[in-house]
Amino acid sequence: MTMSSPPPRASKHLKSAYRLAAIAVPVVAAAVVVIVVLLRAAQLGPGELLAGRLGAVRHVHLFLAALVVVPSAVATLLRLVRRPRSVYLVDYACFRPQPSNRLPFATFAEHFRLSPHIDDGSFRFVTRMMERSGLGERTYVPRGNLYLPPRTGMEEARDEAEMVVFAAVGDLLARTRIRPEEIDVLVTNCSVFSPTPSFADMVVNRFKLRGDVRAVHLSGMGCSAGLIAVEVARNLLQAAAPRGAHALVVSTETTSFSHYAGTSRSMLLPTALFRMGGVAMLLSTSRSSATTTTSRFRLAHIVRTLNAAEDRAYRCAYHEEDGDGNLGVNLSKDIVPVAGEMLKANIATVGSRVLPLSEKLLYALSLLARKVAGSRRRKAIKLHVPDFRTAFEHFCIHAGGRSVIDAVQNGLGLADEDVEASRMALHRFGNTSSSSVWYELAYVEAKGRMRRGDRVWMICFGSGFKCNSAAWECISLPARDADGPWADSIHQYPVAITTTTKMC
Repeated sequence: MTMSSPPPRASKHLKSAYRLAAIAVPVVAAAVVVIVVLLRAAQLGPGELLAGRLGAVRHVHLFLAALVVVPSAVATLLRLVRRPRSVYLVDYACFRPQPSNRLPFATFAEHFRLSPHIDDGSFRFVTRMMERSGLGERTYVPRGNLYLPPRTGMEEARDEAEMVVFAAVGDLLARTRIRPEEIDVLVTNCSVFSPTPSFADMVVNRFKLRGDVRAVHLSGMGCSAGLIAVEVARNLLQAAAPRGAHALVVSTETTSFSHYAGTSRSMLLPTALFRMGGVAMLLSTSRSSATTTTSRFRLAHIVRTLNAAEDRAYRCAYHEEDGDGNLGVNLSKDIVPVAGEMLKANIATVGSRVLPLSEKLLYALSLLARKVAGSRRRKAIKLHVPDFRTAFEHFCIHAGGRSVIDAVQNGLGLADEDVEASRMALHRFGNTSSSSVWYELAYVEAKGRMRRGDRVWMICFGSGFKCNSAAWECISLPARDADGPWADSIHQYPVAITTTTKMC
């Protein structure tokens, strides 16, 4: 694991001084202008002011002032009236698998060795990849995957979906004390497995939700679908639900139905990396209510970027058959560079909304310097990489694999402690697709690192190719979660992620 060297102490102090100056200078300038105006008004006296005889001020100046101030006041009032309702995360619950679903490395290697469709070359490739994957010994798969040969049909996929979804939703309803009939909006997502009736219908049937609940199911969106589901729920709460309404969001991926029984190396990757997992979230436009607990987080921003117009990005994660007719998900070798390009596009929008003025000025100055410099000197001038640690205290990066986390860490200039939650979630639970960032948030909270006012940045990647991110602000600290996904293992983390772990 590559350790980032800490910045020099002098450089750190200079950056802090610069940020303070960037904030203080505009404030001081505005204060000076106000003081000058007040002194001038005091010199005129109250009589002259009331009589309107401002000697130094002409009527045209008063007219221009009214022309600017009145529309500004009206615009501000309209903005306040038309501002969409704030949306809050009341609470969330991650699925906690049973020990009987555990897949140790030795079992994984044995099953691959005994699979009739795996040749020696494919076996060596998969085991070598697993040794470098960052996954640990306590990841989980559906029971059907532990059989020889694996049972991965429709019945097994539905059983897995019901086990994950019903457990997560049941846990969420219990901890928030909300009744199923109080839910106004339901959004579910699962990328590969899309049965009929849908996941949303499955939840409505099991928990007996109201007949007028606004139910939506998303499929084919990949690992970024969880934040898309959050955005859909937010939009429905703001536009089509009464104030104080509740939205239930369920994110999961059914690994039984995506099991690949071939030898194509690019299609063996998902089978080796993906593990079972899921999360249920309760959103509301009310910060607190008499029936539920006080909301935990405020949703500040959601930013979505999509590059499906380019064939290279569109085929990065592609569900198809191999040459022998075996169905699986093909992960292209371009997936990491494409993810880096999409991350740049996403953070350009996120940065304009969340970064402090000091970081924006540094970026603008570096960009201006590159444009002014000649063609020879332009390459020597580095474009400033904004320090997003000035805008967020916690980072939840999709645990899609070790290389994905490394690429995001290097691209954003983050320290090892900033990506600790992502690496530990990958080690403990594997790639749980759209729910991975919630296992990471649960890790931060289980470690007791969350504070009121802390800001969290979730970053997800998905097929298409997509990069979606969400910014949350903590408004209420959690009680100790005795039944959370990290309850039985948080004391063992963090662990050192070694380069290789011999499987056999």
